[in-house]
Amino acid sequence: MFLGAVMIFAMHAGFAFLEVGSVRKKNQANALVKILTDWSVSTLAYFIIGFPIAYGISFFKSADKIASMGFIGQTSIPGFDLMHFFFLLTFAAAIPAIISGGIAERAKFWPQVIAGGIFAGIIYPLFESMVWGQNAWFQDFITYLGGNTLHDYAGSIVVHSIGGWLALPAIIILGPRIGRYNKNKSVSIPVSNIPVLGLGSWILAIGWFGFNVMSAQNFANISSLVAINSLFAMVGGVLAALVISKNDPTAIYNGALAGLIAVCSGSDLFHPLGALVVGGIGSLIFIKMFTFETEFLKIDDVLGVWPLHGVVGSWGGIAAGIFGSRLLGGTGNVSFVSQLIGTLAAILFAGISGLLVYKVLDKTMGIRITKEQELLGCDEAIHHTSAYPEEESIETDNQKKLDYLYFQLNELSKKIV
Repeated sequence: MFLGAVMIFAMHAGFAFLEVGSVRKKNQANALVKILTDWSVSTLAYFIIGFPIAYGISFFKSADKIASMGFIGQTSIPGFDLMHFFFLLTFAAAIPAIISGGIAERAKFWPQVIAGGIFAGIIYPLFESMVWGQNAWFQDFITYLGGNTLHDYAGSIVVHSIGGWLALPAIIILGPRIGRYNKNKSVSIPVSNIPVLGLGSWILAIGWFGFNVMSAQNFANISSLVAINSLFAMVGGVLAALVISKNDPTAIYNGALAGLIAVCSGSDLFHPLGALVVGGIGSLIFIKMFTFETEFLKIDDVLGVWPLHGVVGSWGGIAAGIFGSRLLGGTGNVSFVSQLIGTLAAILFAGISGLLVYKVLDKTMGIRITKEQELLGCDEAIHHTSAYPEEESIETDNQKKLDYLYFQLNELSKKIV
C-alpha cells in the first residue's frame, strides 16, 4: 500500500507537467504552485475531516495508539489505518489536481485553494463513503435497483467522474480566457510545450499502475489481470487517438490518459481485449467531446478535464457493466443497470456540489482574476515571478504588449458595436 501511495503521489507531478505544457509560458509557474499547494491542503483536509467522514476513523489519539490501529477483516495489522489514509489521500488530492487544468490561466489562487480543501475534505469523502466507505445505504439501494453493487475498482466514477463534473461549473462560471473566442468564433491558443506535456502524460501513465493495481490494498488481492488490462486500455487509447486525430501529439498523449481513466472501474473484470476496446472508445469520446465542448458549446476548458475525466470517467463506470459481463469475456458478477444508476448519481452529486461551491465563492470572494492580471499572466500577477526569469527578453515584453493591445482593441470594438 505504501508503494502504491508513492506511485500515485508521483502522479501529481504528472498533473503538474501536463498543465505546464498545456498553458502559456506566463502561467507555468502558477500551474506548478497550484498542484503542490492543493496537495498540501488536501492532506490536512482529508486527515482531519475527509477520512473520518469516509471510513469513520479518526486520528485524534496519541501517536502510539494510531500507530497500532488497523484491521483487514478480523486480522490485526498495526499501522494499516495510517497507511490506508496515505493511499486514499492520493485519490482525494487528485480532485483539485483534475480541476486545476480546466480553470487554468484565469482563476484566482486562494479561492481555488479553498475550493480544493472543501472538495478533498467534505464533498469527495461523502461520495467515497457511499461507494467504498462506511455509508452502506447507497450500495444497498443500488443493489435493490440493479441487482448488484456499484462496481468501481479503482475510481473511474469515484475519482475521475466526480473530479471532471465538479470542474464543469467552475469552468462555465469563470468564462473563457481573453481572446479564446472572438465574435463567437473560436481562436486557438496553442500549447506552450509538447515535450513537457508528454512528460506529464508519461508520469501519469506509469503512476497509474499504482492507482489501479494497488487498489487491491493487500498482497492477497493483487491481480495481474488489473495490470495487463490497464496496459491494454492505455494502448487502445493511444492507437485510437493516433487514427482519429491524424497523428496529433497532444491528442495521442491525452488519449493514453483517456484509456487509463476508462479502465479504472472494470480493470479487475475485463478481458485484456475488452480493455483495449474500452480504452479506445474512451479516447474517441475524449477527442470528440473536447471538440464539441470547446468549438460548439464555446466552453474554454484548457486541458479538457470535463470530457477527459468527467465524461470518460462516466464511460468507464458504464463500460464495467458492459465489458465486465461474461458475454463479452469478462469475469461477470456485475450489473449494467447498477453501473448506469451509480454513474448518473455521481454526475448529479458532483455537478450540483460544484455549482454550489463555486457560486458561493464567486459571490463572496470572486474566482476570476482581473483582465489586467490575466494579460500579464498568473506567474507575475499572483506569484511575482516568471517560470523563466532569465528569459525576460524583448520578445516576451513585445508579446505582453501585443496581448494588451489586442485586449484594448477588443474592448474598443465592443463599445463601437
